Amino acid sequence: MAEIVSVDSVTRLGADARGAVAVCGSHGAPYSAQLAARAGVRGVVLNDAGIGMHGAGVAGIAWLDRLGIAACAIDYRSARIGDAADMLAAGVVSTVNKGAARHGCRPGHTAREAAACLQANAPAPAAAALPALTEARAKIPSTGHRDVWSLDSVGLARAADRRSVLVTGSHGGLLGGKADRMLEVDVFAAFFNDAGGGKEDAGYARLADLDLRAIAAATVDCNSARIGDGRSTYETGVISRVNATARRLELREGMTAREAVARLVGLA
Repeated sequence: MAEIVSVDSVTRLGADARGAVAVCGSHGAPYSAQLAARAGVRGVVLNDAGIGMHGAGVAGIAWLDRLGIAACAIDYRSARIGDAADMLAAGVVSTVNKGAARHGCRPGHTAREAAACLQANAPAPAAAALPALTEARAKIPSTGHRDVWSLDSVGLARAADRRSVLVTGSHGGLLGGKADRMLEVDVFAAFFNDAGGGKEDAGYARLADLDLRAIAAATVDCNSARIGDGRSTYETGVISRVNATARRLELREGMTAREAVARLVGLA
């Protein structure tokens, strides 16, 4: 029988995920789905991240059907995003793709029931050429005094981004609900998607953590921008919460991400 592996972020799937069922704390947008497929999972359980704009929080669940990979998403209100242990302990399924449905997974199942169902019934993934990863990092043109980068995942940050502004598609939760170094580099500011806030306001948890490093941070409302899409965060995102460092720089809830970035790079 296939193994069940659990990780707080799909970016941390390792060799043990090949042929296994993965329970990941990540959102269910296409970028996460691509990483899960590349890890060779036979089935995956992700977080629906509030579903949000254009259904982005579960768009990857449907996308995985194209590759014959069964996938489910759990309700963001039932378990903390970024926390695989909490998903297994308390998660309730909100969304399944056709493959998962064929193998007996249903909305209303617990995450543990869904994982066990996929473990028992989902076939090993067929060998197939995977589509190339979509472009996930791009520079946002700016005449200001700081570089601004759009990143679909905060995991794409580089050492050279120090003191830059990063506009990410990542959720604003902490991995495992604890302080982490997912963002290793000391940037000037970072934007995230709030994933609907969710259980215990997990989608905002990273903001206070970044305050400890004097990094300005904000989340955008999941219904204003597609999670997993840094460019969408920049183009249409509306700020839902800011940390104390950002507030001192005059960032406010209700401001657009575009307006906030302009302020941070000295254009406003």
